[in-house]
Amino acid sequence: MRYDRSMTNKPELQQWIAYTDGACAPSNPGPAGWGAVVIAPDGLTETDHYGFIGPGTNQIAELTAAIEGLSVVPVGERVELVSDSQYVLKGLSEWRAGWERKGFKNAKGETVANLALWKRLFSIADARRVTTRWVRGHNGDPYNERADVLANTALRLKSGSSSAARGQAA
Repeated sequence: MRYDRSMTNKPELQQWIAYTDGACAPSNPGPAGWGAVVIAPDGLTETDHYGFIGPGTNQIAELTAAIEGLSVVPVGERVELVSDSQYVLKGLSEWRAGWERKGFKNAKGETVANLALWKRLFSIADARRVTTRWVRGHNGDPYNERADVLANTALRLKSGSSSAARGQAA
């Protein structure tokens, strides 16, 4: 049967969307995990991704979530990165130019924390056309909540990483 878009109320998107979240529990630093929900431009195909990092910080978990979420999106594509992490979003959109200009030193003249992860995130983002959007965490956004559940699932399972397709409409 041929798929007819008029059979659903989900609109076709003009870009990919990656909702990402990281988690540390029971303490920060402590065991860390990440989660991502990636929505394809068709607006119908959603995939869940998550993984256990091991010992880490919340910042490491948030950066890893963004790296892994964006990595799912094909190179060259437009993608909106949605996160409740101002650290990740401001690093991509506001702080990067200054860090690069100063040789990856922060305002105190110290090497930027988590530099290897930042460089990896910049490389992945540079291969795509990334915009960012902040959402308040634990405030009812269904995809942000789902990314949080995935990050916490990774903590409970302490597994490598996993992906699952969801929402492929009939």
